[in-house]
Amino acid sequence: MRSYPTGPAGRAAATLAAALAVAVPLFAGAGPAVADDGRPDRDFTIEDPRITESSGLAASRAHPGVYWTHNDSDDGPYVYAVDSRTGKTLATITMRGVGEPRDVEGISIGPDGDLYVGDIGDNLDGTWDHVWIYRFPEPKTLRDATVTAVQYDVTYADGARNAEALMVHPKTGRVYIASKNEDGGGLYEGPAKLTAGSSNVFRRVGEVPWVTDGAFSPDGTRLVLRSYFSAREYAFEDGRLGEDRSVAAPFQRQAESVTYTADGSALMFGSEGVRSDVVRVETEGGSGGSGGGREQGKPSGSGSAGDEAGGEEGDGKGGAGLGAAIVVGVAVLWFALRRKRGQG
Repeated sequence: MRSYPTGPAGRAAATLAAALAVAVPLFAGAGPAVADDGRPDRDFTIEDPRITESSGLAASRAHPGVYWTHNDSDDGPYVYAVDSRTGKTLATITMRGVGEPRDVEGISIGPDGDLYVGDIGDNLDGTWDHVWIYRFPEPKTLRDATVTAVQYDVTYADGARNAEALMVHPKTGRVYIASKNEDGGGLYEGPAKLTAGSSNVFRRVGEVPWVTDGAFSPDGTRLVLRSYFSAREYAFEDGRLGEDRSVAAPFQRQAESVTYTADGSALMFGSEGVRSDVVRVETEGGSGGSGGGREQGKPSGSGSAGDEAGGEEGDGKGGAGLGAAIVVGVAVLWFALRRKRGQG
């Protein structure tokens, strides 16, 4: 669920987001379309009218080109399998054996092939003394089904907090959560093995910026964390964050989700909203590599930010649209802040 920080910083962020929400559709077109050649893992639009608050993404390990997602809140215990070739929903999974979800914010797939769903949001930063993780095996066949999920109670060693990013390490199976805070959040590490029926205490092991989602690379050596307006990729070794670099994240109306493609060659960035867009951003070298501090990757497809002339689409509309959106957004933000100062 969208929640901005309080005070002047929050009002500024909300103003800029509102400006971009208007400007991006006007100048960048309706957003990504399905690739003409029908290849998977390209820019696509989620077509299902039920999916209005896509807050997490996870690339399927069993079904190439399929992405798992879920709504934010007020939806129910549902997870959706979306085909990146068409944007159509191939399966709706209903979880049973869990309570009523409150604020589902993240999804990830573990090395065991299980889906982990994070009911970890808390927009009042400490209202709930515990949150939940739901877990069930990724279905071998994509069709509507009801599955029995295991529910885990989660607490934080340093007190309750809001979070939107749930990541399962693809090699160790350990679960990590990144908290969301305007002044910077924390990376929290869960126990080596989650236990049902008792509290699973997550402990702070690193400092992170404002985070709306995150994901591990398939080999587990990198961790990407995104916010509303940016993204960073970190080296990850022995459970700790290492050197980081900027990622060329696209501007989206409500930037809420990110995942690596199953082969690690690109990142897929998603957003909330009706018919929301998922944008592919190539990773540098496709499987990591050095580059300390440099911005890496570039978006691909018609609706992405920063398209280059002569690129895949070849018409430059994406870059022009982004530039216009930024100008309009910054202008509106500057005017709002100037007006506030004048009134003060």
